[in-house]
Amino acid sequence: MQLHISPSLRHVTVVTGKGLREFIKVKVGSRRFSYQMMFYSLLFFTFLLRFVFVLSTVDTIDGDPSPCSSLACLGKRLKPQLLGRRVDSGNVPEAMYQVLEQPLSEQELKGRSDIPQTLQDFMSEVKRSKSDAREFAQKLKEMVTLMEQRTRTAKIQEYLYRHVASSSIPKQLHCLALKLANEHSINAAARLQLPEAELVPMLVDNNYYHFVLASDNILAASVVAKSLVQNALRPHKIVLHIITDRKTYFPMQAWFSLHPLSPAIIEVKALHHFDWLSKGKVPVLEAMEKDQRVRSQFRGGSSVIVANNKENPVVVAAKLQALSPKYNSLMNHIRIHLPELFPSLNKVVFLDDDIVIQTDLTPLWDIDMNGKVNGAVETCRGEDKFVMSKKFKSYLNFSNPTIARNFDPEECAWAYGMNVFDLAAWRRTNISSTYYHWLDENLKSDLSLWQLGTLPPGLIAFHGHVQTIDPFWHMLGLGYQETTSYADAESAAVVHFNGRAKPWLDIAFPHLRPLWAKYLDSSDRFIKSCHIRAS
Repeated sequence: MQLHISPSLRHVTVVTGKGLREFIKVKVGSRRFSYQMMFYSLLFFTFLLRFVFVLSTVDTIDGDPSPCSSLACLGKRLKPQLLGRRVDSGNVPEAMYQVLEQPLSEQELKGRSDIPQTLQDFMSEVKRSKSDAREFAQKLKEMVTLMEQRTRTAKIQEYLYRHVASSSIPKQLHCLALKLANEHSINAAARLQLPEAELVPMLVDNNYYHFVLASDNILAASVVAKSLVQNALRPHKIVLHIITDRKTYFPMQAWFSLHPLSPAIIEVKALHHFDWLSKGKVPVLEAMEKDQRVRSQFRGGSSVIVANNKENPVVVAAKLQALSPKYNSLMNHIRIHLPELFPSLNKVVFLDDDIVIQTDLTPLWDIDMNGKVNGAVETCRGEDKFVMSKKFKSYLNFSNPTIARNFDPEECAWAYGMNVFDLAAWRRTNISSTYYHWLDENLKSDLSLWQLGTLPPGLIAFHGHVQTIDPFWHMLGLGYQETTSYADAESAAVVHFNGRAKPWLDIAFPHLRPLWAKYLDSSDRFIKSCHIRAS
């Protein structure tokens, strides 16, 4: 059967399968409606159906998990799009926002046993109780808040344990000092003069490369000295001045007498051997006494710091680190008096005892200091944004008007630990007096200008006197940045284990400790008898 419609849409001819024609005459009863209008309407709806098909296909391509299978569903989807906006049916109800924004105190959760402990418990309870949006949000808020409180407590406990571990003297180090002290008393070979008499003139000869190490840690000092000499291209031109305190002097002398590093020249000297320190009142000693007195009253010890329930764990960690004995050690402050301690020398490289030297350091003497005093690596530029992001605002309290008036918070900080000091240029400045002026200002302000330590006043005292050197010479953060790779650290001239995870402690990062441990001789009788592990 075939259907023929006249152009005017007034006649329709039907041809049956038998070849007969039947004529149907359609008479339009009203001018308001015609078959011509119906024809154009048919065309319009055909176009509309194609448009709808395209939209639904696009939704399917976009990954919509619930494509429409009915006109009602399609209408709901088309309506917001045709109005120029798309409504996401997964929006969080406003009632949930209202509940989540309301504060929840710690007391409200104290002693509660009905709060879910895991996500699985939470989902089971929600399904069982068939909670509405408000109840769902309330349960979620309680569970997350409880987890946050427990996480904070655990983090602070971690920082406390690390503080205790890093502040205590490991029994292996204590054992080493005692055995060496005993050796000094019974063995003449452990009491040799360092250096030998014929080498004493070299201690003040500026044609040699002079390094200064201040430490009361015999094991750490041994690694610094051995790594320095082994990697030197001209070890016979190396002079290492080791400064220690009275109690460690004899064990330190015994170690380097029994473990000579020839042809390098090693001097071991206690602070009380320096004439300068024995003449009247010494500013660094007075500052340490004041610092100790104020600190004991103001800080209140680690228990008070940890008991603060409102402070951020990072702030708690910084305060705990400030309580470390290192920051109240004369060994840590003595570097500010290098010009007085070595009046005959023009240039020295100062070394911390938590570093390892991996290349020849004598090229440091060829660096043009441009009249500056302190050659140091800046710590605000580098790939490791955690370590190399330190500016003045990282150390100084710019909410204090005294600091804000005098310094720029965005100024780049620099590193202590491996520094080239031009002592001749230093003597022409007022760096040491500036250092003590600001220590006094900090004491007057109840230690509010900066947290305890020697770097903040050092940043102030050497302000304008720092010559930037290549970062290759000093890699930082091996004592607190676990993500530092062994390969990257191995490529640096000097690696610095600044931070709590010192390489001689059990909390050291296992993959970085070998950089330090390879300079320990496991077969040495003192190392073996004190059970000091090289790995």
